[in-house]
Amino acid sequence: MKHPIGLSIRNGTKVYPGTVALSAADFDLHMGAVNVLVGENGAGKSTMMKVISGVEQLTSGEILIDDKPVMFKTTEEASRHGIGIVFQELNLFPNLTVAENIFIAREKTRGRVDIDKAAQREQTRALMERLEQDIDPDDLVGDLRVGQQQIVEIAKSLAHDARILILDEPTSALSAAEVEILFRVIADLKANGVGIVYISHRLEELIRIGDYITVLRDGVITGARSMKGVDVDWIVRNMIGESGKDFAKEIDHPFGDEVFRAEHVSLGSPAGGLLVDDVSLSLKQGEILGVYGLMGAGRSEFLECVIGRHPHARGEMYVNGVPLKEKTVAGRIGRGLALIPEDRKNDGLVEILSIRENMTLSSLKKFTRGLYMSLTRERQTVAEFVKRMTVKIASAEHAVSSLSGGNQQKVVISKALMTDPKVLLMDEPSRGIDIGAKAEVFRVMRKLAADGLGIIFVTSDLDEVMSLSDRILVMSNGRVTGEFNRKEATNGALVEASAIGHATASRNKEHV
Repeated sequence: MKHPIGLSIRNGTKVYPGTVALSAADFDLHMGAVNVLVGENGAGKSTMMKVISGVEQLTSGEILIDDKPVMFKTTEEASRHGIGIVFQELNLFPNLTVAENIFIAREKTRGRVDIDKAAQREQTRALMERLEQDIDPDDLVGDLRVGQQQIVEIAKSLAHDARILILDEPTSALSAAEVEILFRVIADLKANGVGIVYISHRLEELIRIGDYITVLRDGVITGARSMKGVDVDWIVRNMIGESGKDFAKEIDHPFGDEVFRAEHVSLGSPAGGLLVDDVSLSLKQGEILGVYGLMGAGRSEFLECVIGRHPHARGEMYVNGVPLKEKTVAGRIGRGLALIPEDRKNDGLVEILSIRENMTLSSLKKFTRGLYMSLTRERQTVAEFVKRMTVKIASAEHAVSSLSGGNQQKVVISKALMTDPKVLLMDEPSRGIDIGAKAEVFRVMRKLAADGLGIIFVTSDLDEVMSLSDRILVMSNGRVTGEFNRKEATNGALVEASAIGHATASRNKEHV
């Protein structure tokens, strides 16, 4: 089947201070098809989509729609041409309802003034039904879990009948069941002639859903073709110049003494029930403990209990055998705990601050003497971590918001490591990170473990938990439902353990 070209970029170049984000790029978007866009973090994918959606403008080159030159100075201009975008970083108002977020700046009105809230609720319910979600239009977005917020972001674009829909990492926070629902919606959109740009780091996912593929590397298009005959090796070769999937080369080393222990940790839900239900575990120096489970299993909430975000949580915890009595996050960091949160944008970074200031935010005491702070020593330390973590930056003084998602994640990890932790807690550390950045981060994890650091990391990716973990715990409905050492763990056993009691999970828990 031939798919007509609805939008093109010709000789598109975008230059930022110190960085060429796009270099003479030629891109064709086919209508009624999924146009896959792939590349490492910082390759220029998000920049290209921002140009198409009116967030940014090309430095040189042109955009064509139906073979006619256009230039979008604002997102509103792009929207009038039928272009919608779901950004990788969620763009929602947590203090507004689901319906209010979906229709923000495009409210349905009665007459010229009154907002028709009933009509907005009705259309929101229809959208949630289409997306097979039990989300109330009057729920506050801030009360939803990250995966549900991602669904709301997708619903925003569907509400405005976009002719061209850009999906930037749409499945990064979705469960496997939610991904299947999204794919069904995409198939329906294709059948109705919508042109879809699909950006993801999940390569098998791209092969499954894509009709056409474009690969970017350092702002240059290195491959563009029909998806027919494309495999993972072809994608990786064009992305990073080599084939293969190397999460982390194993470093064998003996474990030390117990560095952390949790006993009977529980956390109640404001709506009743338990988010974390009597969880006990121990961790040794140099051990990587993987925690696997489905969305809503209580994994993230358990890490939040450990770092002190829920001081009312019950249970006992110990670091190096000494009871953990500190109730505040700062107190827990002082005892040698550090958390890399799942939502780096809201919980891990201060976007108005520079890369340097973000990296040292949790360890400022290391650079101060009395009332004075040594900026020279701070800059030297930041430069060391930039090199160690291979963060792609033009200057450490640039705003952290100028970085790609993967490089922002490396800044968050660097910030945690600067506190010299004994225990590193990592919540979905590879979310939004490309295959090259994953390998770098996971190699760092293995090296840190070999140096004696204890690591607990949460993931919903079977390949990651199987390849990285020395030991694996599975959680479902707030409880530990399985424990496996590396040799006895299988994909089937983990999936089976993660499904225990999942069908009876309460709606309240799913909203946390």
